[in-house]
Amino acid sequence: MQKITPFLWYDDKAEEAANFYCSIFKNSKVGKMTRYEGAGAQASGRPEGTVMTVAFELEGQKFTAINGGPHFKFTEAVSFVVNCETQEEVDYFWEKLTADGGKESQCAWLKDKYGLSWQIVPAVLIELLQDKDPAKAQRVMSAMLQMKKIDIATLKQAAEGQ
Repeated sequence: MQKITPFLWYDDKAEEAANFYCSIFKNSKVGKMTRYEGAGAQASGRPEGTVMTVAFELEGQKFTAINGGPHFKFTEAVSFVVNCETQEEVDYFWEKLTADGGKESQCAWLKDKYGLSWQIVPAVLIELLQDKDPAKAQRVMSAMLQMKKIDIATLKQAAEGQ
């Protein structure tokens, strides 16, 4: 059993969001759902029989989503990092997660169409930022601060002083 599971609050799109994320990430699946019934429906104001929670898994990470109503919204204070090895992988996740109303932000950050924040981070970015040469790391940082989606070639050029 996974010790800690992120629990995501949606107004009424938990099932749709779970299916969206599972369509993007390999090795993913939607699991069990619970439905609002009786006292739970009455207390929440949600219609009886509608989805209350959805369990889903992305790349081995378990999540639960709830249709909790309009009381709470996502903020950038919490985000999920997608670690990428190649530019193709960065491009793929960036395109998929910003589709249909998602929004680009700065420095590898984006919000998907549900307002959930993600960071699409190539491993080389972390390696270059931790370089033993502080001038090299600073050039990479300066280059990254100019980007929305991370461009690996540009980072490598900055590292080399180009």
